[in-house]
Amino acid sequence: MAQTLAPPGDLYFGWMGVVALILAAGIVAWTAQIWWGMGMAGKRTPEMWAMYITTFVFWIGIGHAGTLISAILYLFRARWRTSIYRGAEAMTVFAVMTAGLFPLIHAGRMWFAYWLLPYPNQRYLWPNFRSPLVWDVFAISTYLTISVVFFSVGLFPDIAALRDMSTGSKKRIYSILALGWEGSDSQWRHYQRAYGLLAALATPLVLSVHSVVSWDFAMALVPGWHSTLFAPFFVDGAIFSGFAMVLVLIIPMRHFFRLQPYLTDRHLDAMAKLILVTSLVLTYFYVCEAFTAWYSGEHFEKASMFARATRQYAWAFWLQYFCNSLVPLVLFKKRARTHTPTLYVVSLFVLVGMWFERFNIIVPGLAHDFYPYTWGTYIPTVTDTTIIIASFAWFFILFLAFIRVLPAVSIVEVKETLAPPFKTRRAGH
Repeated sequence: MAQTLAPPGDLYFGWMGVVALILAAGIVAWTAQIWWGMGMAGKRTPEMWAMYITTFVFWIGIGHAGTLISAILYLFRARWRTSIYRGAEAMTVFAVMTAGLFPLIHAGRMWFAYWLLPYPNQRYLWPNFRSPLVWDVFAISTYLTISVVFFSVGLFPDIAALRDMSTGSKKRIYSILALGWEGSDSQWRHYQRAYGLLAALATPLVLSVHSVVSWDFAMALVPGWHSTLFAPFFVDGAIFSGFAMVLVLIIPMRHFFRLQPYLTDRHLDAMAKLILVTSLVLTYFYVCEAFTAWYSGEHFEKASMFARATRQYAWAFWLQYFCNSLVPLVLFKKRARTHTPTLYVVSLFVLVGMWFERFNIIVPGLAHDFYPYTWGTYIPTVTDTTIIIASFAWFFILFLAFIRVLPAVSIVEVKETLAPPFKTRRAGH
């Protein structure tokens, strides 16, 4: 389980070099946008919310699977979570860190971001609490704080195990990070209580945080946005895309580090089933969305839905349905649920579909508003496209660094899971 911590090879450094170059290109593009203005991002009336907010919502959704796997499945004592939850927790922290960049990028002058924080100041002004941007600050900061604490607490026993296996400077570093963990009965008792409490505290965040993000849209009067469906719609989509990202991360890790004894076909099958279930629920929401627009008798709602399906963004609209509703249906076959190439391809389609789902909510919704003279077409630019791609590089460079300095699979909990068969064999012997 500690093989991910072995000295990295040429392939690892090659991938780190690729993602570092992409990230550097994104930093250059962001610098150019700051210097020459937000027009570099292609944002203009009426689509002032475009790819940055689309990607912000996408990354917030990615972060939800980690909390679901770690907290909810822990409370329900689902033992298959033990081999995958560590990577999912790390994914959550890194995804939320990535999402937090986009309100700053979208706002343009990020050096004034502290104006969003609710603190008294010399101007005797408070933030506008009716602004969705302020809601997002509260949602991201709360979710990131709980996720980091939950992630850190779960690491202490494993860091102590690494400390005992290490020598020299590594041993000193791990000793500091272990915070004096010795594995005594008292420490384990307090650890279990703290971990259970944090799991219970983190569970409602799966529902609340992405519901708050959905209110960015649902509280507006834009056709296609003003809907009570958005909170469960966004939560299910977040879990759906999050599980797909978990598979995109753990399948290569399973192959390159030979973790098949710990990340078994049973784990892949359980993950694939959850993706299939959330896909079916999401398809139900798609049907509800279309039916509500038609049955409401509201002209603007029907016109907005019709424009999405038939006008300039129709290709993105139907691509969303293909990726999210049709492609996951192959997972009804058990062989597909345990065949890693199939799972990987399905997961990539899901991630593409979920990004375009957010795009179809934001851009076509703003492009076809109430009045024809406000209609327009958003055209992506090199600047915003480069920044979006660089956000994925930022995420992957964090994850690649994580798997080389900390255990990507829980040492302690996997040993607990493997202990009963060992005892049985010993007794039989």
